[in-house]
Amino acid sequence: MTMSPRLRKFALTAHVVSSVGLLGAIASFLALAVAGLTSQNDQMVRAAYLAMDLIARFVILALAFASLLTGFVQSGGTQWGLFRHYWVLTKLLLTAFATIVLLVKMELIGYAARLSAETTLSRGDLRATGIQLVIHASCGLLVLLVPAVLSVYKPPGMTRYGWRKQHA
Repeated sequence: MTMSPRLRKFALTAHVVSSVGLLGAIASFLALAVAGLTSQNDQMVRAAYLAMDLIARFVILALAFASLLTGFVQSGGTQWGLFRHYWVLTKLLLTAFATIVLLVKMELIGYAARLSAETTLSRGDLRATGIQLVIHASCGLLVLLVPAVLSVYKPPGMTRYGWRKQHA
């Protein structure tokens, strides 16, 4: 099934905006995680972790699901297909993996926000949690840069399914 040119452009725009927005939101989350981990100012630390919780819940999570959904729509309605080319399949798997890791880490993000909201700031627990959040945000950003690169370069290589479809 192919989409009309107008619908294809709309789907592509939605996918690019959600994917690039996801990268930007994770970069912002990472900046706050570093600030929360390194700042000596209690107010800055509290604000950073509380903001990270909001960004993760209402921006990153929404953009991750939007990126996945628009990726499905985009691949299903174009010549690339979802299972025909390795680069498209790799993009899907990496984005799905990053989204699953995000869902798992939402509890940790909420925990950091709750710790930072306590009357007395528990620096030891918050430091260990902060290190994990910096590592996961950094890795998430790196993992999601790969689909962006694949989208631009579109390396050759068809899956067995794609090869059969092309030669059928």
